[in-house]
This record gives sequence, C-alpha cells and structure tokens, in this order.
Amino acid sequence: MGSNFYVQNFGCRATQADGAALETALRARGLRLVEDRGAADLVVLNTCTVTAAADEDARQAIRRVHRENPQTKILVTGCYAQRAPAELAAMPGVTCVVGNSHKHQIADLVGISSPVHLQFHGQIFVGDVLEQAAFLSAPVEESLHDRTRPNLKIQDGCNNRCSFCIIPSVRGRSRSATAEQVVEQVRALAARYREIVLSGINLGRWGRDLDGRPPLAGLLRRLLAETQVERLRLSSVEPMDWTDELLELVAAERRICRHVHAPLQSGSDRILRRMHRRYRARDYAARLRRAHQLMPEAAFGADVMVGFPGETDQDFDQTRRLISDLPFTYLHVFTYSARPGTPAAAMAEQVPPPVKKERNRVLRELAAEKGAAFRRSLAGRTLSVVTLSETDPVGTVALSDNYLRVVIPGQTIPANRIVETACWC
Repeated sequence: MGSNFYVQNFGCRATQADGAALETALRARGLRLVEDRGAADLVVLNTCTVTAAADEDARQAIRRVHRENPQTKILVTGCYAQRAPAELAAMPGVTCVVGNSHKHQIADLVGISSPVHLQFHGQIFVGDVLEQAAFLSAPVEESLHDRTRPNLKIQDGCNNRCSFCIIPSVRGRSRSATAEQVVEQVRALAARYREIVLSGINLGRWGRDLDGRPPLAGLLRRLLAETQVERLRLSSVEPMDWTDELLELVAAERRICRHVHAPLQSGSDRILRRMHRRYRARDYAARLRRAHQLMPEAAFGADVMVGFPGETDQDFDQTRRLISDLPFTYLHVFTYSARPGTPAAAMAEQVPPPVKKERNRVLRELAAEKGAAFRRSLAGRTLSVVTLSETDPVGTVALSDNYLRVVIPGQTIPANRIVETACWC
C-alpha cells in the first residue's frame, strides 16, 4: 500500500483540532497529505456522535469512500468510533476503528510507509476513555474556507454529566493544555494571524486539572502580556464559569473580543434539573445581565435545546420568555436527539417530532428578531473588524469583535487585516 492519506473531520472545533494534530503526526511519519480524497491510499474519518444525524453523516461518508475506491483503506476514529466501534467495524470498507482512547497512537498504528497494522478488516483499538490523559491538539488554520481566524483547542473532555450528552463518555475527563504550551502556540500563530479563537469541550474548566488550578482569566492575562496577539476570542463557556473576574477582563481588554457565548439549554428550572444542568434560570439570567451591564454592545449567544423529554408547553414558554427578556444577539437552536446510553434516552414522555419542529421554528424566529434589533442598534457605529477570505460582489467580508458579519462596500481589502468600518446594518 502507498503512503498518501486524507483526513475528513466531522463536527465541532475540538474534532477539527484533533484532525489537524493527526495530519501533523502522520506527515511526521513520512506519509503524504493529499487534498483529493480519491488519490488517498488511506482515508481517516474523524467522526462526531453528538446527534443521530452526525452518526448518519459518518456512515454515508464510509459508504461513499468505499464506493469511489474499494481499494482505499478506511480508518474511522473520533467520538462515534469510541461510542460504537463494532457497529463501524462491520461496515464494508472499514479497515480499522480507533477510539478517542487511542487516537493519539494512530501515527504509530499506521507506521512510517506501510500501515501493516491496517491489513485486516474490522480491527478495533478502543479502551477506557476515562483513563485518557494525553492532550491531542494542533491549531486549525483553515475552517470552512476561512484562513484568517485559526482555532486553538486548549481544553478537552468534560466532567459534567448532563443527562442528554454523550460527550463525557466518548472524550473522557476534563484536561488542559499547559499554559506554556498555549503561550507558545499563540505566540507562533500571532506572527501570522490577527485573531485567534480559543476553544475546548468545556473551555471554562481550563486549568482546573493543572498544578495550582490556574483560572482561565489568568491564562488570558499571560497571553496578552507574553505574546503579540492582536485579538483573542473565546468560544463557548458554561454560564457559571463566566466569573466576574473573567467578564471584567473581557470588558476591559480591547484585545479580547466583546463576545459572550454561554449555553442555556432551557429556561425551565424543571427541565434544567432533568438535564442535570448546574444552574437555574435565574442564575443564568444574572450572569448574562452582568455581562451586558459591563459590555452593552457585546455579542451574547446561547445554545438552546427544544423537545427534551418531558418538556411541556409551559416549560417551553418559560424558555421562550426568558430568551425574550435577555439581551441575546444570536442563538444556536437544537432539537433534542436521543443518544444511546444517556439517561435522557430512557426517559418517558418523549416529545413528538412535530411539536419539537414547531418549537424550533419559534425560537429561530425569535433569534432572528433579536439579531436584527442588535444590528439596528449599531447602525452608523464604528466597528473593529477582521477581514475574511470569503468573497462578496459588494465588497470585503469581515467579522466584528462583537460577532457581526459585515460587508465593507466598494472596497477590496486583503484578508487577515484588522480595520475599522461603519456598521452598514
């Protein structure tokens, strides 16, 4: 077998970071990364399993790769591989299944020039992910054709046990990149990029497993003091991890984007208890209002789930009213999808699909209204934006520090520049 390989990632930023690290490790072993999947001797499918749709996407990809080139070796890894290895190993064309527990060993399994370990159909390398201590990550320097805002994963795993979520059982316990590693990587990225996005499975828990339990705010201060990074953006942080210290730092530092994303999931205390979430609606509201008080022009976003088992019309209305009352500028609305092995999958009172669909529609419309109102409130204001590599016939596409996608009309500005522009909203 030859030594060309191709990596296809599914799902979240953490999966993309894992995929970037796999590419680096395989190239270091002498394999050649190719851009055309059809030219690859080995295709690595780095899967997600957060929803049933994510599982189906992975299965379709396996069938497609095998149909296009039956001789291609297919290695399936990632969260789906950790959750259901035998199911994937039984699919035609799959040579090897490697769970997240062994993902950091893939370069060793494949070998330098001939992946001798991949000669037998259905071989499985999956162990107890809760024992995983390795931290696999590399900066993702291109995502959805955007080459201007690299994503750097600095935390992996999760110690929470939300009743609907499969992620802790497929990614393991929370673990952090060391502050020294993060500083080194940010310093290198800052030489080429204006904005860097810090991410993790449970980003707000960064440092809790390290000596001295350093807080995320302390890491940010080090990055500002020890690197030349022009702009840092935090991805999702759990609501109660948005401490006053962290919020005040974000509000005070112009080099940190005015952007707060805090998963809500539900505005009903009864449903939050069933979800095993560690806050109540009033706690969430207090955190978001504090953030808005400090940063009235910031972006405020949330993940919201509709159709969780047992969610009544009254529960949903509490969610709708809470969202309406809070200063959100955008929402990510998800419809509940049962994940095998989670407590929620076995709960009674599963919500009918048409009801879930309608609730999803209501919240998406509410989110669109709030987003439009936010844009109108900024009309004519000057925004600090980073130019993107996307194209638009009207002008230059850019993203503001408060998470607005804008087009600077009548100008062609190279990507990866920070400029100021009026908000044409």
